[in-house]
Amino acid sequence: MKLKSVLQEMNIGDIKENEEMSKHTTYKVGGECSLFVTPSSIDNLICLLKKLKELNIKYKILGNGSNVIFSSNKYDGVIINLCKINKVEIYGEKVYVEAGYSLIKLTNLCANNGLSGIEFASGIPGAVGGAIYMNAGAYKSDMSEIIEDVTILDENLNIKTLKKDELDFSYRHSIFMEKNYIILSTVINLNKGKKEDIVELMNNRRQRRIESQPLEYPSAGSVFRNPSETIFSGKLIEDLGLKGYSIGGAKVSEKHANFIVNYNNATAEDIMSLISFIKEKVKEKYNIELKVEQEFVNF
Repeated sequence: MKLKSVLQEMNIGDIKENEEMSKHTTYKVGGECSLFVTPSSIDNLICLLKKLKELNIKYKILGNGSNVIFSSNKYDGVIINLCKINKVEIYGEKVYVEAGYSLIKLTNLCANNGLSGIEFASGIPGAVGGAIYMNAGAYKSDMSEIIEDVTILDENLNIKTLKKDELDFSYRHSIFMEKNYIILSTVINLNKGKKEDIVELMNNRRQRRIESQPLEYPSAGSVFRNPSETIFSGKLIEDLGLKGYSIGGAKVSEKHANFIVNYNNATAEDIMSLISFIKEKVKEKYNIELKVEQEFVNF
């Protein structure tokens, strides 16, 4: 029996065959995947994973697709999208939120409930799980500052809750980059604040983003980590005169040099070539090895 039929019989959620990954990534690039499955609950996610392990079928967990670059090759496996694993509950100054919930939606929800501490994330276009995975941040704050614990599936599909001090957080890093865990949910700690002050701060930052970032084109945010607190990747790239430099349909943004934009039907390979070119030029000129924030899949 075909895998699609097997999974449909299990009634685990939405299943699409030969789905274009360009529909599910913020760069708008990527080839087809064999199956694209959106489980409707954590229980259904676990049933799906058990079946895939039993059949020895490869899979990849996907949130909002805001920090991944899928190659143009077909992904011969199952992409599991967590967007329906998105419950959220507020208990005073604590918020329980599942991995598939939009980070931007979460910042707005917290603001409307007068909860402060997550304003830094109001412009990060990922899902909560992805933000924890890479310890996403902005304005000198990051996810590690607000997380109390994270509930995960371990390699054997057991549900465990890990406290913050077990998560090995550092700049754009967490334990999830080394361990084969799947993030299910988190509890975050915030502070009571004035709704109008929180909203004003978020609006001011939104305006700054509009002025300084190329939001009019598909991108995946900052491409490279900053080498240090005083050395900025965007400045290094700009000083090399690479603003506006393009390979195929991918271009270094003229607005912010640490953004690559899909300005003219770029392929994933165009973007990857441009990333490699920038890394090479920065290494040549400054002897600095830039680290890429994005994840390459199926290259």
